[in-house]
Amino acid sequence: MNEAQSTAVAELPTIADFARTFRRIQAEIHKVIIGHEQAVEELLSALFAGGHVLIEGVPGTGKTTLVKTLGLALNLSFNRIQFTVDLMPADITGTRVILSSSEGRREFSFQPGPIFCHILLGDEINRATPKTQSALLEAMAELQVTVSGTTYPLVPPYFVMATLNPIEMEGTYPLPEAQLDRFLFKVRLGYPGEAELVRIIGSTTGPDGAGVEPVFEPHEAALRIEALKRLVREVIVAPPIEQYAARMVRATQPANSRVLGDLHAPIVVDEVNRYVSFGASPRGALALILGAKVGALLDGRANIAYDDIDKVAAAALDHRIMLNYAAHTDNIDAAQIVQQVVKAVRVSRA
Repeated sequence: MNEAQSTAVAELPTIADFARTFRRIQAEIHKVIIGHEQAVEELLSALFAGGHVLIEGVPGTGKTTLVKTLGLALNLSFNRIQFTVDLMPADITGTRVILSSSEGRREFSFQPGPIFCHILLGDEINRATPKTQSALLEAMAELQVTVSGTTYPLVPPYFVMATLNPIEMEGTYPLPEAQLDRFLFKVRLGYPGEAELVRIIGSTTGPDGAGVEPVFEPHEAALRIEALKRLVREVIVAPPIEQYAARMVRATQPANSRVLGDLHAPIVVDEVNRYVSFGASPRGALALILGAKVGALLDGRANIAYDDIDKVAAAALDHRIMLNYAAHTDNIDAAQIVQQVVKAVRVSRA
């Protein structure tokens, strides 16, 4: 593609283009994925917001299939890494090997690992050791990989989706809080309902149905997606909305962790003080705003509304809240805490 064509592709999207493209990708994914409408929307929202996603769900709920289908719909390169306890960082990033040249000389050459792609699926990331888990951090944050002192850039768009199996704790290594914070959203895949299960049985045990059709041509996929991501950044955020997102993040923090002498009185949520050890970090506020920008575009608006923030609060904040022992004994999870926080902050704006 020449420079003029690249510029035309990059400048193409409008708000209507964004919504139309987003819904078309959704439709292609749902040719394979039955149900999980909210999860698919959150996954795509994170992609266009420029973040990464942690997917949690019990076995058989379609985590791996969802990610593979997304790669097919976007027509981007896709790699899958099955995390195991014996996986080493070099198995992900790549390593230097000795190769013989045509002249008979031996020299080191870097062989890229599976991390070099557009869409990376880290399957059951909590089965690998912390050393191997951390091999993803530089790529996720800085779009580059450093091996033996040499830095290799990754080609955008770059999207990491890591899956977690929440019911098997034996032989796993829970992700550290700092690493959880690097994921823009946490998406939960629940059990399908009876009607959805019937559809799954029919679609997977009968003749092959229609395949996923790529939304983009191979030569334009990366440029189109990057242009749509830039459009998300252009969505307007009014100061009261920024303050609302900040207030929501601060409301997740227990009273004993707040700054003394703060001029703005924090919102007190009893459940937070009782069950939360550490609340969401500033990255939580960024996730709220970026996710809300995508929601605004889908609604045909160039500015964020309060409801856009509320809609993405669970995906943006759940994994950033660290619960104490009392929460586990009382069977309280982070989703319930976020629900109470959103309710309290919504009341405060009235």
